Amino acid sequence: MSQMPRQAAVPRCPGCDEPLEPGDRYCGACGHDLSAVPAPPADHPTLAVNGPAPAPPGGVAWPPAREPEGPERSAPHTPADLPGTDSGGPAAAPPAPRSPAPGQSSGVRLDRPREPEEYPLQAPEPRRSPAPAPTAPPAPAADPTAPPAAAERVCVACRAGRVDRDGYCENCGHAQPRERDHLEQECGPVAAVSDRGLRHHRNEDAFCVAGTTLPDGAPAALAVVCDGVSSATRPDDASLAAARAAADAVLTALPRGTHPQQALHDAILAASHAVNALAGEPATARERAPHQNAPACTLVGAVVAAGLLVVGWVGDSRVYWVPEDRAAPPARLTEDDSWAAQMVAAGLMTEAEAYADERAHAITGWLGADAYELEPHTAAFKPDRPGVLVVCTDGLWNYAESPEEMARVLPADAAARPLHAARVLVGHALDGGGHDNVTVAVVPFPGPPARAGSA
Repeated sequence: MSQMPRQAAVPRCPGCDEPLEPGDRYCGACGHDLSAVPAPPADHPTLAVNGPAPAPPGGVAWPPAREPEGPERSAPHTPADLPGTDSGGPAAAPPAPRSPAPGQSSGVRLDRPREPEEYPLQAPEPRRSPAPAPTAPPAPAADPTAPPAAAERVCVACRAGRVDRDGYCENCGHAQPRERDHLEQECGPVAAVSDRGLRHHRNEDAFCVAGTTLPDGAPAALAVVCDGVSSATRPDDASLAAARAAADAVLTALPRGTHPQQALHDAILAASHAVNALAGEPATARERAPHQNAPACTLVGAVVAAGLLVVGWVGDSRVYWVPEDRAAPPARLTEDDSWAAQMVAAGLMTEAEAYADERAHAITGWLGADAYELEPHTAAFKPDRPGVLVVCTDGLWNYAESPEEMARVLPADAAARPLHAARVLVGHALDGGGHDNVTVAVVPFPGPPARAGSA
C-alpha cells in the first residue's frame, strides 16, 4: 500500500491502546511515535498466469500481452523441467517432479532461487574429425655424405624469431649482425681482421689481402686497408670499392714486371676512380642522404716483394714496422693526411697537443669525387732484419698510437701466426672502448721464400 490508513473517530495509541488527543505526536502513556509510518504488510505481488489482471479502480488499463501466433502455443515451464548436459557429456537426469503445495498454483514459482556464484560452462560442441590425409610416401634416407641443408637464421637477441630477408627478426624486430660486422681472412703469410666495433651501427672499413708472383717466380704479398669517411654518403661502399680496385691493380701489375712502388701508386689512382664512380650513380642511390658529401674513404697498402717493403697511402690509416727482435726500435712508416699532422709539421703544436685537440682526426686527404687534388704517397724500404708490418685504420692506432705502444700490443709470434696477431690487435681496440670500426692486417717480412728452381 502506498497511502497511510485513515484514523478512526477516537484515535488510540497503536502501542498501548490509550486514547489520544488531536494533534498529539507522541503517546502520553508509552511515548509511542505517532508520526511513524506503519510497515507495509508482508505480502508478495501476484502475477497473472491465465489472463490479464483486472484493472485497479481509477487506474490505467494496460493492453493485454499478445500471445504468439500459430496453431501451437508453448506451455509455461520452469528451468528444472529441461534436461541439462553435465561436463562429462551424457544428459543429466531431470529432477523428480514436485507436488504443488496446498493452495498454490503449479504454474510459475514466485520465489526466486538463489543464484550460484559461478555458472557451469556449456560442454563444447562435438566436431567431426577431418578426413585423414593421404599417406605420403616415405622420404628417402638422407645421404650422410651430402652437405647439410641451410637452416633458417634465428635471431641472436631473442633466440626464437625467424630472420627475414632484410636482416630483421620477425619476433622482436632486432637487427641482425651484417656480414661485414666481423670479417677474418688469411692468405698465405698475410692475415687481416675487421670488426664493426662497439659504438658504430655498421662496419665502414674494408680490406683485401692476397698473394702473387713476380716475373721471376718470387712471391709477393699484398695488404690493402680502407676506412670509409662517416660524414660522406655510403662510406661502406666507398671503402669496399677502393680496396678491391687497388688490390686488382697491384695483382695485375706485379706479374707483368712493374716495380712494386709504381704498382702501388697506380693502384691508389685506380681506387680513386672506383670511388669517384659511386658519385655518378643514379640519383636513386642517394635518396636517403641527399645533402651528404660524395662517397669517400682513406686507403693504406703494403707490398712485400723481392726484399722490398713498399707502402702507399692517402688519409690517416697507418703502417707500423715492428722488428722481430724487440730490442730494435719500431717505427711508423706513414704520415697522416690530417689536421694534427699539419700542425706538427708546421711546428705549431707538439704531437701530444695536436692529437689531444678535437680537430685532430679531420683528414686533409681522401679518395672521393669531392676530394682535393689527389696526391698518393708511396715509400720503399729495405729492412736489414725480419719483422712484421701492421697495416691498420685509426680504430686500432687510437689505442696504440706510438710505435712503442703498437710493439707492446703485438704478440711476439706475429710472423708465425699472423691471423692470431690480428685478432689480438682487434681485441685490444675493443677492450679499450671500440669507439670506431677496427681493421688490421699483419704482413710478415720477408715473405715466404721463392719456390725451388725460380730464377
